[in-house]
Amino acid sequence: MGSTDRILRAIIAVAIGLLFFTKVISGTLGIVLLVLAVVFLATSFISFCPLYLPFGLSTLGKKKQEG
Repeated sequence: MGSTDRILRAIIAVAIGLLFFTKVISGTLGIVLLVLAVVFLATSFISFCPLYLPFGLSTLGKKKQEG
């Protein structure tokens, strides 16, 4: 997972958390989004998203080869 992906996930998670705890979003939708925010934070901290594997996705930049 690339750094841009990690940063965006963290920002989205914090925004959802703020919206939930300030009661802008609530109910079932609020709980679902809060769970999604926790997943976003967890995957951004461990730099790995299990959903990327089956689809062969990667947000890492290409590494330059030496030589």
